[in-house]
Amino acid sequence: MFYGFVRAVVALALRLFYRVKVNAPPAEPEGPVMFVGNHPNGLIDPALIFILTRRHVTFLAKEPLFRIPVIGWLLRGLGALPVYRKQDDPSQMGKNEGTLEAARGALVKGRAITLFPEGKSHSEPSLAELKTGAARIALGAARQGAPVRIVPVGLTYADKHLFRSEVLIEMGAPIEVTDFLPADAASEVESVRALTERIAEGLRSVTLNLDQWEDLPLIQMAEQLFAFRNEEAMDPERLRHWARGLQLFRSEQSERFEQVRADLMSFQRRLELVRADPTDLALEYRPGPVARFALKNLMLLVFGLPLFALGLGLFYVPYLFPRWASRKSELDVQATVKFLAALVMSLAWWAGLTLGAWLWRGAPLGLPVLLGVPPLALFTLYFSERWLVVLRDVSVFFTLGSRVRLKALLLNEGERLSAEVERLAGEYRPRLEQGAAPRGVVAEP
Repeated sequence: MFYGFVRAVVALALRLFYRVKVNAPPAEPEGPVMFVGNHPNGLIDPALIFILTRRHVTFLAKEPLFRIPVIGWLLRGLGALPVYRKQDDPSQMGKNEGTLEAARGALVKGRAITLFPEGKSHSEPSLAELKTGAARIALGAARQGAPVRIVPVGLTYADKHLFRSEVLIEMGAPIEVTDFLPADAASEVESVRALTERIAEGLRSVTLNLDQWEDLPLIQMAEQLFAFRNEEAMDPERLRHWARGLQLFRSEQSERFEQVRADLMSFQRRLELVRADPTDLALEYRPGPVARFALKNLMLLVFGLPLFALGLGLFYVPYLFPRWASRKSELDVQATVKFLAALVMSLAWWAGLTLGAWLWRGAPLGLPVLLGVPPLALFTLYFSERWLVVLRDVSVFFTLGSRVRLKALLLNEGERLSAEVERLAGEYRPRLEQGAAPRGVVAEP
């Protein structure tokens, strides 16, 4: 009961805080499953597992979190298991054996567990070296006859600390742990290392793994141009191929790389000046669709603006509070602080508004406020997002729709660059499809 309630509340709150996209098979993995993920965003990362699966999941979390008020209570209520890390307190490391045994026991019983084998949350653009605890837990359960599968989960944030930014949750291909069982005790260490390397490979297949964050707009522009040329939607899997191909391109053809990079970034800056992207260059503005667009959004403005103004006045303080609360937080925990502050503040503000209305006018006003605050908050959020999109579309229309020569120049440049991008894709695609060599691991839980 408690787990189901927390899961429902957190999943809903996360979908309001972020624009969440999930790329996973329709059928959830059954039996003993270990979800392993990359760890760029503090407590938000494990919370996103609530959206990925409806199964009851046992979380492994660093022990200091259990000592934090509210968070510790929640973790204990969810049945989470504490992990004692060397950097927190070396003298407590011996307690990990009990945690590992409890995790193995959960898998033997056919349950699902979640852990993050990097061992820490961080803001680096690539995976950290993996600890071997995940492999040791999985192999221990498999030795007891459990058909354990490890499922890599990639978490990719557009701007992890920004409200209503995008996050992609992607489930990779399951890894059969029984394929890595050691033949004898002497090969145990090698089996643990081999499985950990396979986990790292699985995580790299669902994450970007950039050399530096400055490469992100470059590969995004390459993907936009490729999708534009082939009249396709942007593809997260292809974006990862661009990230891996960029590493090869930079190391093997440095001069050509710098020229292509300069051209793409120059094109991006010119598009940003007119608030457009490559797909806007192919748009044709005809009187009928333009008139319908204008009428539809004018009606929304006339009927929605009063409600939006009311919502803006009511929720301005709880909107600003998370920003204030997180202003001194490090980047990898900033979203966690914002999310928790927003969740607590929103519930408290809702209760306060309801209580104030009830004390002022009794049930005739208190009940409508109790029932009306959530939909008003959602409408305010929708209206603000909708009008950001409308304003961008209007800006593009007046910039490109009335300046034929500018649009033609940008379109010609976009077509030239998209052709260059497609040539690069043809050069590196065969090598990328062969996969990348796995990186090293670290032998700690």
